[in-house]
Order: sequence, then C-alpha cells, then structure tokens
Amino acid sequence: MKYSLKTSFARYAVLLVVAVFALTVVGRFVTTTGAAQICKSFSSCLDAAPLGYLKLTHYALAGLAAIAMFVVWRKAWREQRHNMTLLPLTAVTGMLFAGQALIGVLQASRALETHLVILHGLTAVALWISLAALVLVASTLKEDGVADYEYGVGQRIKDFYILTKPLIVLLLLVTAYGGLVAGSKAWPSASLTFWVILGGALAASGSGALNQYIDRELDKSMQRTSKRPLADGRLTSAEGLAFGLALCLASYYVMAGFTNFLAALLSLAGIFYYVFFYSVWLKKATVQNIVVGGGAGAIPPMVGWAAATGNLNLTAWLLFAIIFFWTPPHFWALAIVRKKDYERAVVPMLPVIVGEEKTRQQIWIYTIELVVVTLLLPLFKLAGTIYLVSAVLLGAWMLYGAWRVLKVGGNKTAWTLYRWSSMYLMFIFLAIVVDAVA
Repeated sequence: MKYSLKTSFARYAVLLVVAVFALTVVGRFVTTTGAAQICKSFSSCLDAAPLGYLKLTHYALAGLAAIAMFVVWRKAWREQRHNMTLLPLTAVTGMLFAGQALIGVLQASRALETHLVILHGLTAVALWISLAALVLVASTLKEDGVADYEYGVGQRIKDFYILTKPLIVLLLLVTAYGGLVAGSKAWPSASLTFWVILGGALAASGSGALNQYIDRELDKSMQRTSKRPLADGRLTSAEGLAFGLALCLASYYVMAGFTNFLAALLSLAGIFYYVFFYSVWLKKATVQNIVVGGGAGAIPPMVGWAAATGNLNLTAWLLFAIIFFWTPPHFWALAIVRKKDYERAVVPMLPVIVGEEKTRQQIWIYTIELVVVTLLLPLFKLAGTIYLVSAVLLGAWMLYGAWRVLKVGGNKTAWTLYRWSSMYLMFIFLAIVVDAVA
C-alpha cells in the first residue's frame, strides 16, 4: 500500500498533528513554569512577561488547533461520508480533542478530582493514537472526495434526529430526572439538572444511533424499521457509526466533567450494555433478549441518583428494578403486534418462539411483578403517600391492560398496552418526583 500526501485531506491532517504537537509542547512549558497561575486574564498576561506571553501563545495555539480540527472534521463529513474507516476515526479524534480541551479548561478553573486527572492523561494518549491513525489512513487516499448528498440539509438534519430515537431518549430522560430528584429529595440545582439531562441525552442518542448502525441490515426486513435513515440509505453506514461514536464519547466527558465519576461510569456502562451486550449479542442470541437487555434501559434513574448523591442505595436499585420489570410487558406487547416482522428478521422474540398465548401469559406475570416492585418503595418507607396512591392507581391501570391482553387477545389490545405502558412509566416517575419534593 502506497502512502502519500497528495490529497488535501491528508495535508490538513498533517497540519492538525503539527498544531496539536505545538499546543502540547507549549502547554507542558506552561505547566512546568507555573505560567498558568500568574496569568489569569489577558491584561495580567501582558504584564507578566515572559511567562505571560507563553500563556498567550498557548491560547493562540489552542485556537489554531481547534480551527484545524474543525477543517478536518468538516472535510470528513462532506467528502468522506462513505469511508467506513476515515469518517468514524475523524469523529472520534474530534471528540477526544474536545474532551481534552474541556478537561484543560476545568483544570484551569478548579482543582480536578483524581478521576479527571487520570482521564486527562488517558485522553492525551488516545488522542495521539487517533491522530497518528488519522494521518496514516488519510495518506492512503488516492484523490479528494466530493460532497454527494442526495438529500437537502433539512432532510439530513431530520434523519440524524431520527437516528437518535428521540421518543426513547425522552422516556429515558424522564427516568433519569426522576432519579435525580429522588436522590436530591428536593428540586436539584439548574446547573446539575442541565448537565445530567445533556449528558443523558447524548448517551441515549449515541446508543440509539449505534443500535441502528448495528441493525441496519436487519431493519431492512422489518416494516416498522425499513424507513429508518440507515436502512433506507438516506444516511451512509459510516455516518451512522461516526455520529453514534461521537455522541457517546461526548456524553462521557460531559458527565465526568460536570457531575461525578459514579454517574459518568454508570452512563458509560449503560452505553456498553445496550450497544454491545444487547444489540450485538443478546438480541439475536436468546428469547430472553428483552428480559436481560432491559437492564440497559433501567440504568438512567441510577445515573440521576448517583449524580445527586455520589452513591447507590436501596432506592436507586428499586428504581432500576421498576424499569427492569416494566420492559418485558412493554416490548412483548409490541412484539405481538409486529410478530411477522420479527419472523422475517429472524429475531427470537418471545411470540415468535413460544407463540402468542404464552407471551400473553408472561406479560401478565411480569406486570404483576412490576406492580409489586413499585409498592416496595413505600413498604420500606422510601416513598410517601403521594407516590403510594399513584403507584396503586397506575398499577391497577397496567394490570387492567395486561389482563385484557391475556383474556381478550389480539393485536389491538396488545398495541393499547404498549402505548399505556409508555405513559405508565412516565407517570410513575412523575409521581416519584412530586413525592420527593412535596
């Protein structure tokens, strides 16, 4: 394989490496000379020569490196949207660069926790590895790419939005916020709420995009998913992978930088659980895919709780259990309606493997277990009267829907339970919020 710098992308990639190298060297001098401590503003830097000038040089190089990173990022998304190596690699490099810059800014404004110091070092290593790989891959390009968008900007924005699975993201954010308020036992601060919601949205959106990337061929065979952006070809596979990786990386830096290590770690665990454990393996491996895979969707309230408290206790685990037991009746109801889709896609969903009758029985059993779990919070005096009344009424509503699925059968009752269960989860976590602040 021949390597050269005859393409503009390869040359810009080299310039990016040079800019980051210069930034790193000057940054090291700033740290060792103590320039950062004596230079807190532009005027103080001018008055503190020569160390002040060293700090200003560092700022200037940071700006130049950021511009170079933006140019490479833009060229990749415009000209290399079909390149399964270069586009995702550029996306990861850009997020590592942004993450390193974020931690650097935080370091200048406050004393960093140990995990952020470690993350700063690991990010630096990962960034240099990705930069080296970027130059290596770019040097194999034979010619510059061209922008070949078949759809307009508006449609592409809409498709990237669809890639995030926005309705699922909304539901997950409701549960994360419920955990945050329950852990705070009051309305949390606006700043903490913002960062938890932003970090959670990025994590859920990135996971949804990676899930659609993994399932892009499977989605083509299912009526419900055949018009998704990757399955329909409106976005390329490289775009889906790059978009998902970028959002997931961004989510970790946001959570680590502005909440705490435990919340960030749980959020990252949720991403790995959903993307690798469920999407890559469980979904096609076992009829219990939804049961075991439900743990991924049950992590957000634990993230919220950890962000508020810095720890996990029985309440956090019960919030996890509520969603864990809610997931099977919710998705099995959908699976009954879309049974033929799953048969064509060869996905071992419960109705396909054991039939609709046994699936309806399992929906009924899991719904009973769900209602029992929701009542454990007041039983252990972890929730008050408002939540107790709400849990009883909402539980009766869910039991009625599941009973109709069991006794009446048919797609109509299953679809009704599917819609009801989504509203049920939102209402039960709304009750948790109201009870916590009442």
